[in-house]
Amino acid sequence: MSNGDQHFLDALAEYSHDIRRFTGDVFDASDRHFQSVAGYIKRSVPKGWLPEQARPLPPPPPHPVSSAYIYRLQEWVFRNRALTAALVAFFGTGGFLVWREKKNQLRKRRARRAGNGARKEVVVIAGPPNSPIVKSLSLDLERRGFIVYIVCSDMEEEQQVHGEARADVRPLHLDLADTFGTQEAMGRFKDMLVRPHVAFSGASPHNLHFRGLVLVPDLVYPNGPIETVSPELWSDALNAKVLNTIAVTQAFLPTICEFKARVLMLTPSIVSSLRPPFHSVETAVVSALEGFTASLRGELGTIGIQVCQFKLGTFDCTHVGSKQHLQSVAGPDTLFWPATSRKLFGANYVNQSRVAQSRGLFNKTGSTGSPLRELHNGVFDALIQSRPSNVWRVGRGSLTYDLVGNWVPARVVGWMLGVRRVSLSTDEPRLEDSVQSWEKVERVV
Repeated sequence: MSNGDQHFLDALAEYSHDIRRFTGDVFDASDRHFQSVAGYIKRSVPKGWLPEQARPLPPPPPHPVSSAYIYRLQEWVFRNRALTAALVAFFGTGGFLVWREKKNQLRKRRARRAGNGARKEVVVIAGPPNSPIVKSLSLDLERRGFIVYIVCSDMEEEQQVHGEARADVRPLHLDLADTFGTQEAMGRFKDMLVRPHVAFSGASPHNLHFRGLVLVPDLVYPNGPIETVSPELWSDALNAKVLNTIAVTQAFLPTICEFKARVLMLTPSIVSSLRPPFHSVETAVVSALEGFTASLRGELGTIGIQVCQFKLGTFDCTHVGSKQHLQSVAGPDTLFWPATSRKLFGANYVNQSRVAQSRGLFNKTGSTGSPLRELHNGVFDALIQSRPSNVWRVGRGSLTYDLVGNWVPARVVGWMLGVRRVSLSTDEPRLEDSVQSWEKVERVV
């Protein structure tokens, strides 16, 4: 191809490009013009003249259902202002309490430490070392940063404490039968508190602080008709649960007053609240401990020392041993009762035990109770809070059965537990099953 031909082709390509650009501009201008004319016609021509397809879409109408519902709701609120205010207050308060309780459960609870990071808070637990409550409390307080001492009366109990293999869960030997030995033991305990401690090599010395004494009397009680409970059982229960608790408190009182430590008393509450028949030992012992706690609170309150009572419900202790509740039915079998007692009280005793077992009130094999974490958090708060409550109700049924025992007549409580009047004219009294009587109560436990 010659140079002339190439020049002609280049000029032709430029002309075709100009033609395409010109025709494109003409078409775009035509589209804009026709669109403008169509819009002007739609706005100017009467509404009914154009066909339906050519008319602009109207705005969507408001939803009639929601507007009517809101209108009816507003009318109801204006007509029932008092009820509306009550509902708002109820649900608002309930929501706030649930939120606060959830926040309280989730917050971290740790004991204060010394400046060098070592433990300095000391807690003493007075109770049977093999008790699930004592074992669980000691391990939880140790995990939270306390130095825990468990009161032991013999070498066997000290071995049980050492068996936990926790360096900061230690036995505190205290033989209350030996007055002189008790004084020496308390003197050593006080010297340990006031003597500077060095946690590790090179650490600055620090002093320990006695935070509180936790009293956990044995929670297993004999039961049965009063005439079948021997004086020896009464004596053992009163000595082990009442007199021993009082003696431990007396031994620690000088140290408590010096360090402004707190005293916590843990007692079962369901039996003492309902006061059912065949549980005279537990009712009497818990009442005596409550009276002692109230008097102690009044005395120590004059010098600014807090005394708290924990009314315990039922707990699930599966992770610290076999499942068991705090209120145990560990009483004599009816086969060993005298014939007269078995005839008069046997049917009512068996029927009440069956009802209580099905409801999980007094026995070891009932339904699962509250988690022990509730008790752990309550004990920690009672030891740490600046103004703790005097009475703490912790555990399943601790509040409900307290209200039932205070407001429901004793005959109604006995009827709900399956207790019936015995007719002496028949050999075997017939007692109908009352298990269903507790279902309404259990729904709110």
